[in-house]
Amino acid sequence: MKSVNGVAHSPATAPGAPIPTTPWYRHLYAQVLVAIAAGIAVGAIWPETGASLQPLGDAFIRLVKMIIAPVIFLTIVTGIAGMRDVGEIGRVAGKAFGYFLVVSTFALVVGLVVANLVQPGAGMNIDPATLDPAAVNDYAGKAGEASIVKFLLDIVPTTMLSALTDGSILQVLLVAILFGISLALVGPAGEPVTRLLHSLSTVVFRLVSLLMRFAPVGAFGAMAFTIGKYGVGTLVSLGSLILTFYLTSALFVLVVLGSIARMNGFSILKLIRYLKAELLLVLGTSSSEAALPPLMEKMERAGCSRAVVGLVVPTGYSFNLDGTNIYMTLAALFIAQATGIELGMGEQIALLAVAMLSSKGAAGVTGAGFITLAATLSIVPAVPVAGMALILGVDRFMSECRALTNFIGNAVATVVIARWEGAIDEQAFSDALAGRARIPVAPPAGGPVIAPPAGLRAGEQDPD
Repeated sequence: MKSVNGVAHSPATAPGAPIPTTPWYRHLYAQVLVAIAAGIAVGAIWPETGASLQPLGDAFIRLVKMIIAPVIFLTIVTGIAGMRDVGEIGRVAGKAFGYFLVVSTFALVVGLVVANLVQPGAGMNIDPATLDPAAVNDYAGKAGEASIVKFLLDIVPTTMLSALTDGSILQVLLVAILFGISLALVGPAGEPVTRLLHSLSTVVFRLVSLLMRFAPVGAFGAMAFTIGKYGVGTLVSLGSLILTFYLTSALFVLVVLGSIARMNGFSILKLIRYLKAELLLVLGTSSSEAALPPLMEKMERAGCSRAVVGLVVPTGYSFNLDGTNIYMTLAALFIAQATGIELGMGEQIALLAVAMLSSKGAAGVTGAGFITLAATLSIVPAVPVAGMALILGVDRFMSECRALTNFIGNAVATVVIARWEGAIDEQAFSDALAGRARIPVAPPAGGPVIAPPAGLRAGEQDPD
């Protein structure tokens, strides 16, 4: 086993090895794509049937969330335990938070600028008094429970074990970092524990691979439910807002994130191609959290060090929500324009400042963007919270775009931080983005081609 920039690789791997031809229908991304198309068809043709399929999507997301805490914990602990310098943790975290702050704030500014230029809500002339606040009371209530102090206190779990059972990414992150640092500090005495955790990591990532086989079923159920419940017709009434949001997000990914990628020596388009299976999974389920475990695995397989992946990806899911930030300022100004409320530059800057705070800590799950929007509007009295009823019907359709943008943003952040730290195997990264295999592994009989579990380096294959 050799190490390149702190990244372990097996000498058995063979970069650039010939890739055996695999039928398209055996690839996970193809199966998810077909499932999304089938879900749209079922939801459009048989709306009631489509709406009843929600449990399929919910069950898959629950399966994935079940494994998220162990994946984060094991990845971070084994990564930190292998660090030569514990001070490196603070340096990586500092760079990550600096990056998150700059890029996510820029996303808020982009949403604000586009809303002022395009003005998607102008001319609707809706009287705020005619809006039904009851439609958004649930979201407003959840937003009212949020505060900076509560958010900070919620990071600290009741017990070490409760962090792994309560489903809070930040709690798992805190416990894993503290445990990993402790393991690194005790030296040789902690080696048996480290070996055990490495073995557990192999098992857990094999479980992730097994769960991903159900991704097409989950994507089918989630998409059928969305189309069946909300209907394609709802897209027409607020088409201007939806189109503006999708185009703005695409512009942000290709221009802003693309420029960041170019400055750090890689192509955003190649990275997107490398992650196409996970992106389709996010599209189908409207949740970037559904693809968190495979994203961590693929980033590590692409040469990023385990410690960087473990710190940057989970943290980014709460602090680097580019898509959510674009949505928040764009949607807030849309509501103001639709209700005929003029916001001066000072009020817009205040909105931006509030959004910067309320957006932090929003997990990458469906509906979080709507809740953080409610939290923002509740502090900015000029824009009525009841105005959110205008976009409630199409929020689900914008949720996909938020999740996709958040996901890509975190993938870019991981590579960038790894490059800054010199903690990336450049050959492995180049091979991954070029679609070159190491030593291909035949997929399970009748099963999709999926990513191999972490730890089995000699069994890497062409990315999905």
